[in-house]
Amino acid sequence: MCRECGYESTRWLGFCPAPSCGSSLPLQEIEVASGTSSRPSWLPSSGEPPQELSRLSPEDRRRIELPSEEFNRVLGGGIVPGSVALLAGEPGVGKSTLLLQLARYLSESGRQVAYLSGEESPHQIKLRSERLGFAGDRVFLITETDVDAALLRLEECQPFLAIVDSIQTLYTQDAPSGPGSVAQVRECGLKLLQWAKHRNVPVFLAGHMTKDGSLAGPRVLEHMVDLVMYLEGQDISSYRVLRSGKNRFGSTTEIGVFEMTGQGLVEVPDPSRALLAQRYELGVGAALVPALEGSRPLMMEIQALTSPAFAPVPRRVANGVDYNRLLMLAAVASRRSGLELAGQDIIVNVAGGFRVNEPAADLGVILALASSLYNQPLDPQLVAIGEVGLSGELRTVPQVERRVVESARLGLSRCILPETARGDLRNIPEIEPVFVKTVRQALRAALGSGRSGPNPEEYSFKDMETDELDLS
Repeated sequence: MCRECGYESTRWLGFCPAPSCGSSLPLQEIEVASGTSSRPSWLPSSGEPPQELSRLSPEDRRRIELPSEEFNRVLGGGIVPGSVALLAGEPGVGKSTLLLQLARYLSESGRQVAYLSGEESPHQIKLRSERLGFAGDRVFLITETDVDAALLRLEECQPFLAIVDSIQTLYTQDAPSGPGSVAQVRECGLKLLQWAKHRNVPVFLAGHMTKDGSLAGPRVLEHMVDLVMYLEGQDISSYRVLRSGKNRFGSTTEIGVFEMTGQGLVEVPDPSRALLAQRYELGVGAALVPALEGSRPLMMEIQALTSPAFAPVPRRVANGVDYNRLLMLAAVASRRSGLELAGQDIIVNVAGGFRVNEPAADLGVILALASSLYNQPLDPQLVAIGEVGLSGELRTVPQVERRVVESARLGLSRCILPETARGDLRNIPEIEPVFVKTVRQALRAALGSGRSGPNPEEYSFKDMETDELDLS
């Protein structure tokens, strides 16, 4: 078996042949389980008879809503009974804190929660609960690493919710390798999944992942569980983003924003306004972009810094944006818009430790680069929306009207939009839209002589090769 991805073979190989793995480590010999282990008492002796879909009622599996609106948004409206959720993230990002707060939400409503911990002792968990201001009523701690013994303890207390922290610490006698390996994580996850489905008890699993997601443990569980959530954050930022990667009961594009404080993770109900409150309006190289995350737009501040390069090859640093996307935008801005970026080191950052993964931020990145290159701040009331093509043209993005409405709600007064998005704005709020066709026109509108300057609509594609951008 491959120790990285779980690929199995009947003969020894010096490398993993799976195309998605590419590991250069040799396959490890394992023993096949004999299958003589006794059948758990909670499993039925035979499968359930076939059921007609029309006779099933969705009222039997109503969601359990939590007091946290941010958590409910990521879950799709609440916890579904009998579901299995995987909470993955880097070590130390706050997974255990979030799961303990989840236990607090349910215990305060009179429900019983079982907390299975293989990493911490009960006294360590008690110290964290005291820091959160939570006494721990109706939360029962189980310190077992054998998954079969842990399931027996769960059978004894019959909880309303079970939390496993973490899946890498569990093991079973049916798999010969050590805890945390691919085989152990898969077998333990399967047993917990079977117990959750037959007992109709939701189970939350915590799984550690490296920065590039190369740890194979949680990856082998993604196809088994019902919900996969990623808790993301940076060490220099107090904000944490809970992102849904898979959800059988809701949208996979929703995010929840939290802030790590001394009392645990506190939800941020209006992250756009919280980010704008820390903004320096006269800052050079900063542009506002309403990025769409799930069902709501978030106002992101994209910051750029250009500096003359002293090395033979200029550096490109991307924090919060895709690195290859930054290379493309820098090439388009240099070739199609007249920005001299070839000899400049470029650093792009998204304030607050957030990430922007959609093309709607392309125009904002180029405007921030131009603002830093010419040492000229943008209008603090300006918002930029648009995808940039390789020819320097601007393309429309989905749900433009919702982004513009969010910008107007935050008190912004001017918005640069692609010309093709003119028909998407039916109810334009109290904001001045500026429609442009190319990046050159957008730069003219953002860094020109203000609103009294030349009309950006006077520019066309034929001007791109002959007209030079005059920002003096």
